[in-house]
Amino acid sequence: MDAKFSKPKGFGEILDHTFSLSKNRFKEFFMILIVFMGPVYLLQAIIQTATGTSFFRETGTGGEWYEQILSSFEESGSFDSSSLGADIGLIVVVLLSVLLFPVAEAAVLFAINHIRNEEEFTAGSVIKQAFRRFWPMLGSSILFGLMLLGIFLIPILIVALSGVVLAAAVHPVLGILTGIVLFIGFAIGGSLLITRWSFYFGSVVLDKVSPGFARSWRLSRKRTWALFGLYIVFYLIVTIISFAIQVTFGALLGNSVLLGLISNMASLFTTMIFSIGYGIMYLDLKTRNDAEDLKELIEDYQSI
Repeated sequence: MDAKFSKPKGFGEILDHTFSLSKNRFKEFFMILIVFMGPVYLLQAIIQTATGTSFFRETGTGGEWYEQILSSFEESGSFDSSSLGADIGLIVVVLLSVLLFPVAEAAVLFAINHIRNEEEFTAGSVIKQAFRRFWPMLGSSILFGLMLLGIFLIPILIVALSGVVLAAAVHPVLGILTGIVLFIGFAIGGSLLITRWSFYFGSVVLDKVSPGFARSWRLSRKRTWALFGLYIVFYLIVTIISFAIQVTFGALLGNSVLLGLISNMASLFTTMIFSIGYGIMYLDLKTRNDAEDLKELIEDYQSI
């Protein structure tokens, strides 16, 4: 086993391992993602071009260059919503992304597991492994999506109803304050629940346990806040990079097809970092859990 995977890691060690693995194995991981998402992004660019979006620079009305660029984003999104073909194309791209991205993530997980076990692999071999877990991944992901829907919708209804009732029965300010407090509480609680269940995917892919929610809950015990913090850090990294790309190239290209391609390539890079980080987090949880199970067995043996 690779020495870096052999012992539990702290917060900073997980981040350091994520970035070092992203750098040292960039070619393999990026190739996995581009095999899946590259054709989808190319299809998106073709549909945009076919529906009238300029390839090199899309500008709107206005006198100054920045006014033209801002108006171009206001006047059109990635697709022309007035075109039936563009709407259909958008639906196709979204569906393909939803179906293919989990397989790409699974291939990355298999690749990281091979690195952990010091085994040779190719992009093609891990992609084949990922497709073998397609249906369990799809079913578990649908269940996870329904759970997310419940986690978000139920608190929203409770917050809205509580705020309205208190505002009408007592005082509007009390209703607003109560709504804010409940919203913050539910947001934190819901995020922690999502964190505890989010490692179902690693369980389904690597350990072949479906749907994997119980295992995810068990693996993430005593690590919820640290894992939640890591998710926040990865989200900030993705957001900062995406914003920098949009601002930098958007000033030159406007809402053009080329900007979409550049943004999509950047999203592949940030997705790679997040996927590697997720894989390292999951394997770290397995290492910790195996260590704790061994410790419990030793304690049970000594107590006999």
